[in-house]
Amino acid sequence: MRKQMSRFQLAANRHNGSLSTGPQTPNGKAASKMNALKHGLRSTDVVVHGRCIKESRREFEALRQRLWDDLQPSGLREKILTEQIINTYWRMRRVLKAESGEIVLNVDNQQWRREKREPFGLSFWISCSLTGGADSKLQNSYFRNLYLRSCMETLLASVQKEGEITEAALKDLVDSLGGKPNSFTASFEKFRSQMRQNQEGLQPSVLKERTVAHIQEKIRSISWVLEKCQKCEQMEEEAQQAADILPSAETLEKLRRYETSLNKQFYRAMHELERLQRRRLGENIPPPQILEISNGQ
Repeated sequence: MRKQMSRFQLAANRHNGSLSTGPQTPNGKAASKMNALKHGLRSTDVVVHGRCIKESRREFEALRQRLWDDLQPSGLREKILTEQIINTYWRMRRVLKAESGEIVLNVDNQQWRREKREPFGLSFWISCSLTGGADSKLQNSYFRNLYLRSCMETLLASVQKEGEITEAALKDLVDSLGGKPNSFTASFEKFRSQMRQNQEGLQPSVLKERTVAHIQEKIRSISWVLEKCQKCEQMEEEAQQAADILPSAETLEKLRRYETSLNKQFYRAMHELERLQRRRLGENIPPPQILEISNGQ
């Protein structure tokens, strides 16, 4: 026996029913016609959504709605073609993102290789450059002069504490620059010898001032070269990055083939949709001509 509803339940059901009356605007009613559409690819299929990449389903649905409103398909075949146009256009946008990603990846990787390309330690290359054993370009490199200035600042701190260039400080300088004497460390060995001979009979405080001034002059000279190197290397890096913007030929070819295939699908579907719509509006549209090519005799 069917249970009779109370007047309170009946009133509640009527109230709930009044809250959902379906779409009211023309756009809403047009969109509701697609609710029973079972063909085509929806966002769950065409939108990529994995652990490391997540395309926006909301963005896809917004694009889909705009194209649907613009194309206004009627009938099953027009709706199928419209779905194909929407999905193909979404994939065409993905090609542009793939190209941007390839550019970023290529530029970053090339820059990383340039920063990590030296197979030996920095002090080794500095030592070679000072003795003429390394590429002359390194003698004007930013990192070489930055390292030299750091060594000079360490030596300066030792002189300010000890009052002179000690044998231990000179040995530390040699060790910092590869472990073997070179033209750069030899100049300080010569200067130290002159200060220790003190042929002018100067007071220790004056000898200290001269030594400090000598090292500070070296630091100023290195800093000037350092600033020049930084500007040159920055310009060179910008030029390298501009050259790296172009992806590899293999990547470009792969993107070109994929984009060409999508373009053919897109414009073929657009053309067929336009033909169906014009025929639906009463125009006399002939069927499309299909040319078959055979390899037979």
